[in-house]
Amino acid sequence: MFRPDYFSGAEIFACHAAGIATTVPRPETSGNRGKGMFVKADFHYEPDRDIYRCPAGNELTYRYTREEDGQQVRRYWINDYQHCPLQPRCTSGKERRITRWEHENLIDAMRERLGRDPDPMTLRRCTVEHPFGTIKAWMGATHFQMRRLPNVRTEMALHVLAYNIKRMVALVGIRRLMEAIPG
Repeated sequence: MFRPDYFSGAEIFACHAAGIATTVPRPETSGNRGKGMFVKADFHYEPDRDIYRCPAGNELTYRYTREEDGQQVRRYWINDYQHCPLQPRCTSGKERRITRWEHENLIDAMRERLGRDPDPMTLRRCTVEHPFGTIKAWMGATHFQMRRLPNVRTEMALHVLAYNIKRMVALVGIRRLMEAIPG
């Protein structure tokens, strides 16, 4: 489970190749939804025909494949879009284009899992986000004091150790914690 800002197709594919089922909500990368326009998620992909269907029922057909940032992506679009009644909510240009990553089926499956069971993200927010938020508050919601990765790792390890000790004191009390220490 990851936060949306950790969304990466390459990482999702690497997890899939390692047999790990990921749950990462896909972030909105376009401001179109806020403007009342359609976004890619509003278009339905039909794998048997290799087309996208727009909300008005028009077909966006496959045109070509190209490499972007080391990943193969497929391009789909429709040319005769000016007469569509929903065109103003779809695009301001002459044509609507959609890009599909070669492993987008993994993202579709992940979105479906998340839609069926949103509890993993709720659980993550309850268990993982709180410690990091607390540690960030202790740090003054700012940057690390140290420089260079080994030093930053040590600084973070000390923050985590302090968090864990404070958490143990809160859970079992100082007396029981001191009794558990040998010597």
